[in-house]
Amino acid sequence: MAKIKVISPIVEMDGDEMTRIIWQMIKEKLILPFLDIELAYFDLGMKHRDDTDDRVTVDAANAIKQHGVGVKCATITPNAARVKEYNLKQQWKSPNGTIRSILDGTVFRKPIIIRNIPPAVKSWQKPIIIGRHAYGDIYRNVELVVDRPGVAEMVFTPADGSEKKVVAIHEFKGPGVVMGMHNTEKSIRSFAQACINYAVGEKVDLWFGAKDTISKQYHGFFRDVFAEEVERAKDRLAAAGINYRYMLIDDAVAQVIKSPGGMLWACMNYDGDVMSDMVATGFGSLGLMTSVLVSPDGKYEFEAAHGTVMRHYYEHLKGNPTSTNSIASIFAWTGALAKRGELDTTPDVVAFAKKLEEIVVRTVENGVMTKDLMLIAEPVVAKYAQTEEFIDVVAAELTAAMS
Repeated sequence: MAKIKVISPIVEMDGDEMTRIIWQMIKEKLILPFLDIELAYFDLGMKHRDDTDDRVTVDAANAIKQHGVGVKCATITPNAARVKEYNLKQQWKSPNGTIRSILDGTVFRKPIIIRNIPPAVKSWQKPIIIGRHAYGDIYRNVELVVDRPGVAEMVFTPADGSEKKVVAIHEFKGPGVVMGMHNTEKSIRSFAQACINYAVGEKVDLWFGAKDTISKQYHGFFRDVFAEEVERAKDRLAAAGINYRYMLIDDAVAQVIKSPGGMLWACMNYDGDVMSDMVATGFGSLGLMTSVLVSPDGKYEFEAAHGTVMRHYYEHLKGNPTSTNSIASIFAWTGALAKRGELDTTPDVVAFAKKLEEIVVRTVENGVMTKDLMLIAEPVVAKYAQTEEFIDVVAAELTAAMS
């Protein structure tokens, strides 16, 4: 069959462990046989990041800035155990965090709805999209273990040479711990703008939650900047029929459980990290959660919301069969392809991406699924598919559809 031409390159970022194995299967069986596509390849596997002193991650992020669309496999963020396991030079930073910082992006995570994978929360009927502010807070913190009595202070030294501002944090009578966090108005404003743009594009209501009753300045600053951007966009929001709600974060958690879904829930960095996993699990599995990083100037990076599936990888290395869910990784590719087609004005590329998504969903609804989904499927499925078996079924259906 004639391959569909993808006009502009997509930045491809390879990853680690079991997701790296799956990534290659997806490329070989679901992408390259059907598309004439140029991939700007970067190996973000742990060993190559270590060999390049993590320069490859920076280069990949800059390539996304150049080409506009990237697709990323899951990667390891090393802890002390991983440093020893991979014989690394140091505990390198999260690749996702580095890419988010360079692109100044906001992460949007959206569940994939499949009829025979019912949500754990009965009221949920439509996707709940999490918009996570992807800069600062605890992810750019500085911290100190206090080993003796003394006073911890926060000091701001103005660049113009004017008087310093000093705030006492705590007078320690003995050992303890202290932490400092920051954010910037520019990043918060970009976050609010990205959430508004995404809500308008998806035609869903917009929620934002913080804890300004306790953090009157830090969280209050977020609340006020977000409100200013909503006010600026009120005509666009009204025209799209979108309502904006600000709530305390604990109220937002309570409200979302009772809600039928169908909204974009904008969260501060840590809240978004936690709530995206809660929503993913509530809708069935992290393997059914898409993730896209959107920059203020319209650059996009797509990936699965889950990690590298280390346990399955160790079984794979032993030669044992695995049943690893590849759906979120497949949807990372389809998300990138659909966006590439949209930006290039090539509807056949967009149609291919949507067709592949439809086939994946239909495959599960027809009873072919990996073990994680079999355990929660209704009606009950008697047998689960192995990792490659599921991809092969999808590939056969895709071949038939494209022929």
